[in-house]
Amino acid sequence: MDQAVIAEKIQAGQARTVQDYIDETPFWADGTDVPDGPISGMQWRIWWLSIAGKFFEGLVVFMTGVALPLLAKEFSLTAAQHGMVGAATLFGILIGASALGAMADYFGRKPMFIFEIGLFTLFLVLIVLSPGFTWFIVCLFGLGLALGCDYPTAHVMISESTPSRVRGRLVLGAFGFQAAGALAGTAVGYFALSLDPDLGAWRWMYGAAILPALLVLIGRFSVTESPHWLAETGQRQRAEHELKRLLERHPPYPPAFTLPPAKTESEAKKGSGYGVLFKKRTRRALVLASVPWFLQDLGTYGIGIFTPTILAASLGHKREHAQSVADLVNNDLLAAKGAAMIDVLLLLGIAAAILLSDKVGRIRLQVVGFIGCAVGLFIAAQSAGFDGPMKLVLIFAGFMLFNFMTNLGPNAQTYLIAGEVFPTKVRAKGAGFAASFAKIGACTTAFLFPILLADIGTQALLYGLVATSLLGAAMTWMFRIETKGVKLDTVGVELE
Repeated sequence: MDQAVIAEKIQAGQARTVQDYIDETPFWADGTDVPDGPISGMQWRIWWLSIAGKFFEGLVVFMTGVALPLLAKEFSLTAAQHGMVGAATLFGILIGASALGAMADYFGRKPMFIFEIGLFTLFLVLIVLSPGFTWFIVCLFGLGLALGCDYPTAHVMISESTPSRVRGRLVLGAFGFQAAGALAGTAVGYFALSLDPDLGAWRWMYGAAILPALLVLIGRFSVTESPHWLAETGQRQRAEHELKRLLERHPPYPPAFTLPPAKTESEAKKGSGYGVLFKKRTRRALVLASVPWFLQDLGTYGIGIFTPTILAASLGHKREHAQSVADLVNNDLLAAKGAAMIDVLLLLGIAAAILLSDKVGRIRLQVVGFIGCAVGLFIAAQSAGFDGPMKLVLIFAGFMLFNFMTNLGPNAQTYLIAGEVFPTKVRAKGAGFAASFAKIGACTTAFLFPILLADIGTQALLYGLVATSLLGAAMTWMFRIETKGVKLDTVGVELE
């Protein structure tokens, strides 16, 4: 079809954007609109294969908390090395999110979608075979690289293939599997310890994820490339072909696809570099996507990774000094059980976020969530002044409230917002930069948490996280950009 015919179709309203076609709903024979069209099989396939990255992140990061006492004994870790174990994966995520995730803007969403899960699978195999501490840290870093790449890539794979009206629900639904992974991580750790009460049980923990990762790798070869990205890079015909595959339904609709004329090579490259993120119109989005996420990760990863350690130190339900491997395993089992109880609230929090994000809006939930996190941490901090049952009640109530509110608000909404507020050309770069900036906070917390826990105590540490949570609420409100129900095409135009 030549450009003149396409131009006529655009003027006649017959040529529409990629998002117009994705958002289109069918209608009854009498002309009555159907409010919600069915999600296609390909859209569901992309969603299911995208949840894996978040699940594996929760699995690996939180399982490391259970494995840490065993690793400490086997490798004779110092306090600094404890911090390195907690920070290695997060540092990998920091590098991978921007260095690898940004490649999705250059090479396409699908190639990086496949590459990152392949990299993850490779390092899972290598970590099980780790001969010593140094190699173990290298493998944790490699896992982080893959998971970091997944942050922007999986998000844009979902958001650029789903209708605007349910985008928040589907993105957060996938993100919720981070909480499922966290719960699974503590469960896998518990059962591995139960079945093999030995120092080497941590190898079984990581090995349990190899087969699921292989299956996800195979499945990702079958998905479509993002029509949004293809259209933005001047590949109109391929974009129309992939859009047809994406929206294949029975009965079929729309019956045909006609996108606007392809951009020239110079137009496609214009405004696609990292520099556009720091321009005046995009700077507000960059601050909103990055700073609150950084502040949120200070608390979420510190509390999440070291919940078993905090519980073991606070509750006193263990022998203070393990005399044998059996003592060590028993202590670890007790802490893992308590951590699993608290982690259930992560699932309830993300469930609430899924239900409310497309109704209440991202900004309100993030502000309320930050304030709720502060309240939960403040309650937990008060446990320092009590003994016995009241100490137990305050610790569990505070951490449970924190976990619920963080997944209702900042932990979920920062991820969602980062993938929505940037133009298509730099969406992966923007989301990747925000994730990397956030992981600076996560790495800092993971490395310093065990040191500060020993030096200043649990209460002072929790008070510090109360302050960062309140600051997160303030920064969110100051730089707010609401993306509830907004078309990605529209957001891109407004910010370019």
